[in-house]
Amino acid sequence: MNKLYVGNLSPSVTVEDLQQLFGERKLPVAEQVLLKSGYAFVDFPDQNSAIKAIETLSGKVELHGKVIEVDYSVPKKLRSRKIQIRNIPPHLQWEVLDGLLAQYGTVENVEQVNTDTETAVVNVTYATKEEAKEAIEKLTGHQFDDYSFNVSYIMDMDAAPPVQAPRTRRGGRSSRDQGPPQPGPSGGFGAPRPRQHDFPLRMLVPTQFVGAIIGKEGLTIKNVTKQTQSKVDIHRKENAGAAEKPITIHSTPEGCSSACRMILDIMQKEANETKTTEDIPLKILAHNSLVGRLIGKEGRNLKKIEEETGTKITISSLQDLTIYNPERTITVKGSLEACCKAEAEIMKKLREAYENDIAAINQQANLIPGLNLNALGIFSSGLPVLPPAAGPRGTVTPVAPAGYNPFLSHSSHLSGLYGVPPASAIPHQHSQQAPEQEVVYLFIPTQAVGALIGKKGQHIKQLAHFAGASIKIAPAESPDVTERMVIITGTPEAQFKAQGRIFGKLKEENFFSAKEEVKLETHIKVPSTAAGRVIGKGGKTVNELQNLTSAEVIVPRDQTPDENDEVFVKISGHFFASQTAQRKIREIIQQVKQQEQKHQQGTAVSPHHSK
Repeated sequence: MNKLYVGNLSPSVTVEDLQQLFGERKLPVAEQVLLKSGYAFVDFPDQNSAIKAIETLSGKVELHGKVIEVDYSVPKKLRSRKIQIRNIPPHLQWEVLDGLLAQYGTVENVEQVNTDTETAVVNVTYATKEEAKEAIEKLTGHQFDDYSFNVSYIMDMDAAPPVQAPRTRRGGRSSRDQGPPQPGPSGGFGAPRPRQHDFPLRMLVPTQFVGAIIGKEGLTIKNVTKQTQSKVDIHRKENAGAAEKPITIHSTPEGCSSACRMILDIMQKEANETKTTEDIPLKILAHNSLVGRLIGKEGRNLKKIEEETGTKITISSLQDLTIYNPERTITVKGSLEACCKAEAEIMKKLREAYENDIAAINQQANLIPGLNLNALGIFSSGLPVLPPAAGPRGTVTPVAPAGYNPFLSHSSHLSGLYGVPPASAIPHQHSQQAPEQEVVYLFIPTQAVGALIGKKGQHIKQLAHFAGASIKIAPAESPDVTERMVIITGTPEAQFKAQGRIFGKLKEENFFSAKEEVKLETHIKVPSTAAGRVIGKGGKTVNELQNLTSAEVIVPRDQTPDENDEVFVKISGHFFASQTAQRKIREIIQQVKQQEQKHQQGTAVSPHHSK
């Protein structure tokens, strides 16, 4: 991924000339330079420096009288579905980029790359190589404001041809004949073991203690990883000059807590030796979308943890969030022992929220056939993704649900959020039948209407285009109403995308406080004949719905059915809770309709069998 092609070189250019050029442009010394006649291949240590080299050199620098070209070196067989787009304006809204990328095909994944550049960089995976090719052709040089997009292929390892089994000499035994399979390095037989959900502990530590945590020749950190059975990544090269550095710990909950305790202990000893008088707080990084559930209603969860552990806990402001940094800092002050107890409780709450989101995602995938969750970015924080499973602060690494990405978003985004469902996956429908149009009534704060509409209606138009839905804001019933009704009409997929963006927009625009999770009321209409089924005997079904989804579900009594013989069901909750409840209620409606159809068919044929 970090190997670059340098072209249009003069025959007189030497390796030393290239290395000198890199030095002058403050690029890291290339690990390897292979010079050919008129071109060269250069290996850079990481993707960030490779991007910087392309952006600062290609088409901008003369060497021995010729303007050089720099791009990724990608063999033709690996130029397939993956591309990189650079020089994206930092103020460009995700909806706009979503719509732009979707013009050329189905986007399966979008990953924002952490760079030192002021502009944004994303890696995009399309469903087919033809779509990626068209995107490169159309987006290269695309102008947005005063910015011109730069687009390249990046290696698509999925496109590599399968490795041929080595041929054996005549009479020799092939690998198939050599007895039972032997365990691989991971203990599996041939195939890798299924990946477990990974929810790492992310810490921030003062930069001055990083050396002590690593230790001489890395011995201290090796000891931590060995004793706690953890993988510990210290992102010391990121955010040069920053007062704090992130650490990511991958392990079991117990392993993470043990590693955290050892790191806190190392820092405290170093502080004592250097006569640093201040106590060192524990700082945990958590994605904004999980923090509301850590805080709890009216801050109850946080207060309980403080009381039980004897600590003081504060959480950084929403104002600190950016597109590059979707995490908030949880600062815990107290004795080392108290901080460790608090860490276990905080991470327990965060894991619970994460697991609930994973469960909701899996349920959405089951309830909406064909749902492609490799690309979400539309949720609570309005930011592109959930926390990187590993990587420096601000690195956005979309992962499928097995990694970390309930909102992944991704991440994570785009109209590729939904793939074309296989016909067999769509229950109770003829394979050629289009998904049914649904109407949902979503209530938002009155003061949020302007932000949702946008300047000259641009935002709501972009949202409707992105989601493939009709989105209308109903007139206010009176001047002093506190909520306005948004009427969304579209398929289940369109509803998922439109509602998700609206939830995200409200959080992004701070219509909910730092301690609040975005919870909105949604109304859907159900046939009056199905209302009883939604409630269930003695309220059993509606109670089960509430327990399953964490949403509040109410079927108001004494409703008069409308002209279509339908009544309202009210659903209140955060995005995934609301979505899951909506889908479950739609399932019940579908079951009632099918039973009515069978009953009608049975009534129609019964006279023929009366004898």
